[in-house]
Amino acid sequence: MCSIDDVQIHLTTAYHELNSQTPDELNTQPSPLEFMRYVARNRPFVIRAGVSDWKAVKAWDVEYLRTVIGDNEVNVAITPSGNADSVVQGADGSLLFAKPMETTEKFTDFLDYVRNQQLGPNEGEVRYAQTQNDNLRGEYKALFQDVEKDIAWARIALEKEPDAINMWIGNSKSVSALHRDNYENIYCQIIGRKHFILLPPTDVACVRERELTPATYSRTEEGRLALRQDEGAEKVPFATWDPEKGGHRGMPLSELARPMRVTLEEGDVLYLPTLWYHKVSQSCSEEGICIAVNYWYDMEFGGSFYPMSTFVRDVALLAMEGENKLRDEAKRSDN
Repeated sequence: MCSIDDVQIHLTTAYHELNSQTPDELNTQPSPLEFMRYVARNRPFVIRAGVSDWKAVKAWDVEYLRTVIGDNEVNVAITPSGNADSVVQGADGSLLFAKPMETTEKFTDFLDYVRNQQLGPNEGEVRYAQTQNDNLRGEYKALFQDVEKDIAWARIALEKEPDAINMWIGNSKSVSALHRDNYENIYCQIIGRKHFILLPPTDVACVRERELTPATYSRTEEGRLALRQDEGAEKVPFATWDPEKGGHRGMPLSELARPMRVTLEEGDVLYLPTLWYHKVSQSCSEEGICIAVNYWYDMEFGGSFYPMSTFVRDVALLAMEGENKLRDEAKRSDN
């Protein structure tokens, strides 16, 4: 009789045996039908130079951004080391889900800080424009005319408009921890480069998801950033394994993961399928900034994909719970 671990090993290894470890690379934008084939298979692809004709790719630079946005107030996420929405060890040794301190600043001040940190000594707090609230049609709407209002082949295939169009602005110190989203994600690189590490939903047994207490950075009286737990907040399910750190916070099955690595150059497009785990880092342009725009289309919850993905996740969590019980029993017997 198979154990839960045996079942998870078979699922993970079978997926990687049957699928390429690199995404397909397209030289032209797909038709809606071609795109739906990737959606149906839940497989990523890259379009090299897919949005190279956008005004944003051709025209955006520091001078242009300062002219268009100027001193408008924008939301800024601040962390000690660029680790917003990530796993941080608390003072008592427990793992916390760390959220950034959010504030508003004049765009020109924010842009100058990001550039000076990248081009200068590279020290101090890290600032990142990362609001996932449709900000390109909100606080950055003056720039919206420089990109497409939607991705035509995605809109036609999915029969819906994008739920959100987000802009991301920062320097190389900002890193997004391994996580997943319930969206079909069309990610367009405008300035600099983005580096993705991708894992399919079938690798859920490898990422050691845990329920973490949320905490938020805030200012102390001395002016430094400190992490404080959010009182009364529900715990956040989050992957705690970092595929770039080997066995750190991993589990035996983590060794079965086959992370996919993708770098986007300026003008490139990544289709990141729903529920794929991704960790993202970035490299800046010569002006010291990195900017991307992404289009989120809500995933289809009907059909069998979402319930089956949820079932696979539940099995992984059940196996991890059993592992934790065995570890606790072993500790009690040692005492």
